[in-house]
Amino acid sequence: MMSVSWSCLCCVKYLMFVFNLIFWLGGCGLFGVGVWLSFTQSEFSSLPLSFPSLSAANLLLTAGGITMVTGFLGCLGALKEQRCLMFMFFVILLLLVLTEVSLILIIHIFHDKLDSKAQDELKEGMKIYESEPGLKKSWDSVQKMFKCCGVTNKTDWYEVLNGSLPSSCCSIGTDQCINGWSEPCYQKARMWLLDNLSSVLVFGVCIGVIQILALVFSILMFCQIFCAEKHFD
Repeated sequence: MMSVSWSCLCCVKYLMFVFNLIFWLGGCGLFGVGVWLSFTQSEFSSLPLSFPSLSAANLLLTAGGITMVTGFLGCLGALKEQRCLMFMFFVILLLLVLTEVSLILIIHIFHDKLDSKAQDELKEGMKIYESEPGLKKSWDSVQKMFKCCGVTNKTDWYEVLNGSLPSSCCSIGTDQCINGWSEPCYQKARMWLLDNLSSVLVFGVCIGVIQILALVFSILMFCQIFCAEKHFD
């Protein structure tokens, strides 16, 4: 009986370690994508954090960092067979899963309101375009990169620049912009983000499955450790 119980504990222990190692590597991947996105979009750093690519970068950095710490705790808890570490891992992972589910539901239910709020913040920031060099550089970089103009329409600039458009709304080398690109920057940046993060979303779903399995294995291992300790007593 003791040998069977010990064999089960060893089996669960190593499965737990493998899942948490994959989980930790997944966290490294998310963190790496967040760093890449932060560096590639560094020219937009003066824009509000509601700008799609900047929000995604911060979200991935946070999620990746927490995942890495949680995966490390899980690996350590599995190897050391300590109930305290396993319980800490279980609580953190459960909170992480609940937070992720809550965020997904909030974004799904209130995505229109969130988009509207983000666009309002960007329009408000446009008012200091001429007085804030960092913001000016960020807006010019966005409009040149995406070949777009304004947040929702090029007319967003008319009120800010007294009926005129910034030169970045037109082709490079144009001193005075008359017509400007017709496509809005917020939607173009949003579409760019969705196109580039489709593989990350698939990766995120895989991480979610691993999280659920890690929760199940942590419960099994906790029970096995408890039973083993009872036998020794």
